[in-house]
Amino acid sequence: MTALTEAPPEAAGVPAPAAKSNGGGLLTYLIIRFLLIIPTILILVTMVFFLMRITGDPITAALGGRLPADQLQERIHQAGYDRPILIQYVEYLGQIFTGNFGRTISDNRAVTEMLATFGTATLELAVNAVVVALVIGIPLGMIAAHRRDKGADAGLRVFAILSYATPVFFAGLLLKLIFAVWLEWTPVAGRATTATELALTQLSAPTGIYWLDALRSGDMAAFWDVESHAILPALALGLLTAGVFLRLVRTNLIGTLGKDYIEAGRSRGVSEFRLVRKHAYKPALIPIITVMGLQIALLLGGAVLTETTFEWKGLGFQLAQYLTARDFVAVQGIVVLLAVIVALTNFIVDVVAALIDPRVRY
Repeated sequence: MTALTEAPPEAAGVPAPAAKSNGGGLLTYLIIRFLLIIPTILILVTMVFFLMRITGDPITAALGGRLPADQLQERIHQAGYDRPILIQYVEYLGQIFTGNFGRTISDNRAVTEMLATFGTATLELAVNAVVVALVIGIPLGMIAAHRRDKGADAGLRVFAILSYATPVFFAGLLLKLIFAVWLEWTPVAGRATTATELALTQLSAPTGIYWLDALRSGDMAAFWDVESHAILPALALGLLTAGVFLRLVRTNLIGTLGKDYIEAGRSRGVSEFRLVRKHAYKPALIPIITVMGLQIALLLGGAVLTETTFEWKGLGFQLAQYLTARDFVAVQGIVVLLAVIVALTNFIVDVVAALIDPRVRY
C-alpha cells in the first residue's frame, strides 16, 4: 500500500504562510506598554491639578488668614494663580516636562530638592517591605500548598487574611506596642538615632539610603542602628503584601500540583517536597510577578500611613505634613513622582512577565 503524501504549498504555487516572529511580537508589546505610561501619568496629574484647585488657589489655601488681604493678593498675582485655570494647567504641564515642579509654599524650597531628599527614604522603606513580603509570603505559600487542607494550611490562610485585612497603621501601632514598648527590642520611631543621622548626612555624596551610606562609611554600629529602626516599619508595610503573596502562591501551586507532569513525577516515586520545590515552584511564581506592579502601588499608599506612624521621614510623612499645611504645590509634586514610580514599575513588571511567560502578550 502506497503512503499518500501531501505536496508542500510551494509546489502547488501557494506561498507558505510567514512564520510569526516572536521577537517582533514582544517588541510591539513592549512599545505599546511603554507608550501607555504617558497617558496614565497625564490623567493622574490632571486629576490632581483640578481637584487641588477646587478649594481655590494654593496661596490662599496655605496662607489665607495669616497675611493681610493686599499682601495675599500680591502673592497670588506674582505666582500667576489669578489667571484662567486652563492657562495655569498648560503652564504646569510645561513645567513638569522640563523637570520644574516649582517651589513649596510652606517652606519655600524647590520641589525637586524635596523629592530627592525624602524620596530615598521612601525607596529604602519600600525595598525593605518588598523583601519582607517575599521572604514571608512565598515560603509560607509553599508550605500551605504542601499541607493543603491540614492544620498548617488553615492557620496560614487565617494569617494571610489578617495580614492584608489589618490596616497598616494599626499593625504599626501594635508592633510598636509589643516590640518597642513592652519588650524594648527595637526603637520606637525614626530612621536612626540623631548621632547616626548627623554622621551619615555629613558623608561626601550621601545616597540618602542610610544602610548603604553606613556600609560605605564602614561604620557597622551605624549600620545596625539603621537596621534596628527599619525592622518594625518594614514588617508593618511588608505584611500587607505578604498575605497577598501567600494566597497567590498557595492557590497557583495547588493548581500546578494537579498538572499531568506532576502526576507523572508522583508515579515515578518523586517526593512531594521535591515536586513542590523543583517542578511546581517556578510556574506558580508567574502570577506573583504579574501582580507585583499593583502591590508596589499598595506599598506606596501604605507608606503614607507607615511613615506617619513610625515618624519615618520619607515622601509619605512629608505628604501628610504638606496636606496639613495645605501646600498644594508640594502635594502635586509628590503625587506626580509616585505616579511615575508606579507606572514605571508596572512597565518593568510587564517586561519581566512577557519574558518569562510569552502568553501574556497574545
